[in-house]
Amino acid sequence: MDPDFSRLDEYLDENGLDGYAFEDDASNSDLYYVTQFSAPDAFFAVYTPERTGVLVSSMEYGRANKESRADVVKRHTDYDFREKREAHGLTGARARMAAEFLADLGCERVAVQDEFPVGLADVLREQGVTVEPDADGVVTDVRATKTDTEIEHVRDAQKANEAAMARAEELIRGAEPNDAGELVSDGDVLTSEAVKQEIEIELLRHGCALDETIVACGQDAADPHDRGSGPLSAGEFVIVDIFPRDKDSKYHADMTRTFLNGEPSDTQREWYDVTEEALHAALDVVEPGATGEAVNQAVVDVYDDHGYPTIYTDPETETGFIHSTGHGVGLDVHEQPALSHGGPELRPGHVVTVEPGLYDPDVGGVRIEDIVVVTEDGYENLTDYEISLTG
Repeated sequence: MDPDFSRLDEYLDENGLDGYAFEDDASNSDLYYVTQFSAPDAFFAVYTPERTGVLVSSMEYGRANKESRADVVKRHTDYDFREKREAHGLTGARARMAAEFLADLGCERVAVQDEFPVGLADVLREQGVTVEPDADGVVTDVRATKTDTEIEHVRDAQKANEAAMARAEELIRGAEPNDAGELVSDGDVLTSEAVKQEIEIELLRHGCALDETIVACGQDAADPHDRGSGPLSAGEFVIVDIFPRDKDSKYHADMTRTFLNGEPSDTQREWYDVTEEALHAALDVVEPGATGEAVNQAVVDVYDDHGYPTIYTDPETETGFIHSTGHGVGLDVHEQPALSHGGPELRPGHVVTVEPGLYDPDVGGVRIEDIVVVTEDGYENLTDYEISLTG
């Protein structure tokens, strides 16, 4: 199922533009979304309401013809790249090729991302092409609403995520403390690094990959994005946050659980229970027409009612709830829409995380995160993993 580009078509029409142009590599999710093609080196592409075109090197030409959704695929050699490079240098040659390619597609005025190369834009303008930066990120907004196929891609990645989380939980819960309070598994001190390695291995078995994950214990867990390092300890919160990318579809999932090996203190148990309450309060708000701000506020209200600080009630606080409630997930692990202050209206097809948490170096950190898709009448939770501190 192809994406619905009607919003992009409206944007171009409203602004008197012929197309939307890109110059980037595989790291650009908007470019991949529009063309269904990625390459390790930068290539040029343009979307128009009538057709999509890509301009690639000879090395990528065959693959672009087979894999991309482009209607027009051209090679650098079609535009005398070598001669242009000798006369104008690399940037000048690429821009002149792009200008001719745009002319072939009937484009005189194009929108580009804010990240579009400024040197390339300058030469395109010299060649008579109008280049208008898109400060609103219309393509990013379009791809925030997922098709049924995209939702299945996220669902598949989440299944792999749950298998990896189960392996992490098995290691943490199955370890025994030594005299120093460190967790020991199979005769070795269990470290954050060892658990992360097992997570990555399990993800590979399920067709996913992840360069970084979070296994943070104790004070490390008090920093929401501390990846964690060193031995894991009994009686301490261990935050495990896994956000894999399916190697085939390129779509992500995201989930966090907090574990504790041993008997939690009263404070630890209260933190966990209040955070689970905040999760359910936020989920109760998720539906079409609700705003990301309203979902976030539900979490703030729970923490506020229990006397915990948040950055929304005390912007100076360094402890308590110190991040937003969630974010969109898709080709990027962090994308639109935001579940935060000023978060936009939710639409069917939005895939978002809901992840309240509390943090304090004196206690550690606890975070619980599910991933859900907004439906026509509420939401579907794509997460099928128990919420339990001690098992």
